[in-house]
Amino acid sequence: MATIQPKGEKVRQAVKWISEARLQDAKISLSLLIQRAAGRFNLSPKDEEFLRSFYDQGQTK
Repeated sequence: MATIQPKGEKVRQAVKWISEARLQDAKISLSLLIQRAAGRFNLSPKDEEFLRSFYDQGQTK
């Protein structure tokens, strides 16, 4: 089974930040966190789409 690895340091930082935020408040919207991470880490639209895909795949398993 292959594990998806985020590419790029900014995306890795965003994944870490989102994970920590979800631990602090499990009720916060994942979509909102992704939007905030995109602004906070200056992510491209492609990076933001990767995050959405990354978390969508994680929720279907």
